Amino acid sequence: MEQVHAYIEILAKLLEIVGVAIILGGVVLASIRFITAGMTSRDWRTSYERYRANLGRGILLGLELLVGADIIGTITAPLSWTSVGLLAVIVLIRTFLSFSLETEIEGCWPWQRKASQVQNGGPSTER
Repeated sequence: MEQVHAYIEILAKLLEIVGVAIILGGVVLASIRFITAGMTSRDWRTSYERYRANLGRGILLGLELLVGADIIGTITAPLSWTSVGLLAVIVLIRTFLSFSLETEIEGCWPWQRKASQVQNGGPSTER
């Protein structure tokens, strides 16, 4: 059983690394796309709006992986009220950040998305 916990801890650490790498990669890729689009179109305002949305998507995906890593890491650690409470606070903060980022990207509250998609002709496919 000890070996299983050790492997799961390694997997949790790898998931954390992947989450951080996705956030960093998202920043780099979004920045490159922003500069390229701004230079070619000279429409910096639209490029900036897309830049923010692309940054948010990268951060959002990375945060979701980090939450998963935290859950896996806490499950394998000896459980105490402190560790469970700490996990709850971390998940709560990251969930709030994810919710805020998704709302910022979509430009509306989650419960308004259906109406927004109907008005705009369906879900957004541009990334």
